[in-house]
Amino acid sequence: MAEFNQPADQPFPPVGEEFPLAPGLYLVATPIGNLEDISLRALRVLRTAVRIACEDTRQTQKLLNHFGISTPTVSLHQHNERDRAVELIAQLNEGQSIALVSDAGMPGISDPGVLLTQAALAAEIPVYPIPGANAALTALIASGLNTTDFRFLGFLPEKAGARRTALEALAESTRPPTTLILYEAPHRIQETLADLASVWSPTLRIVLARELTKVHEEFLRGTVAEVQAALAPRDRIRGEITLLIEAPTPAAPESAPQSLLAQLKALEAEGFDEKAALKRIARDSGQSKSDLYRELQRQRAKR
Repeated sequence: MAEFNQPADQPFPPVGEEFPLAPGLYLVATPIGNLEDISLRALRVLRTAVRIACEDTRQTQKLLNHFGISTPTVSLHQHNERDRAVELIAQLNEGQSIALVSDAGMPGISDPGVLLTQAALAAEIPVYPIPGANAALTALIASGLNTTDFRFLGFLPEKAGARRTALEALAESTRPPTTLILYEAPHRIQETLADLASVWSPTLRIVLARELTKVHEEFLRGTVAEVQAALAPRDRIRGEITLLIEAPTPAAPESAPQSLLAQLKALEAEGFDEKAALKRIARDSGQSKSDLYRELQRQRAKR
């Protein structure tokens, strides 16, 4: 009788043999570009699962064909995940082993898979993560930015107003040394960079990682203004983009303007009488003595 794998302590099967998978849901990471980034374990799970749930069956079929895998596939995407989950949970409850993949990277990370995973856990079905490629972490480790304290944000809102509001909220709530990581579509990247320059500063330090692990992989490191300048001559920007932001040190709050009463008191301490002090303040501030006198009366009335 064949021995079932135990994912927490899996033995390597002998060469040429593959143990059956234990029943459960397998969340399988797939390459984000370079097919060599698939793991041996991922290939074994995809080969031996009863079926594979895919974000796009056509996209996954290219991967399966490349590695000679004939496991049946079924679609599971953002528009059908809730209904498809009911069907797959029924099959999992029958003791089947089902693999879940997205088009690239980790299922559930800005991709479908969360609802199915939650449903499986609620039904007390084992869920096994099969680690692998991920665009956010791949970009982070090569960014040169802080890798100890980081925050993954996924995609910003598509609409300009909502995107600007989200960035303003981040500017208020994020403090160094946090690195912010987000995904952006190539046709929106210029608008997003303009928003970063406006919300933070053109000197904000960022890293733009494009087409990770692919032939045209590119990292642009520098200020927002420098990255904008590098992209400006291009007729079109292509490829998947991961954008990393170095949270800036917040500017020191500006000191509140010294009240007229406080200025007057300071000058009186230097030997000025009230009339001479008001004349001095008027000269230094460019205000009239009569305006200053009326302001002085208002401040005294509030005390």
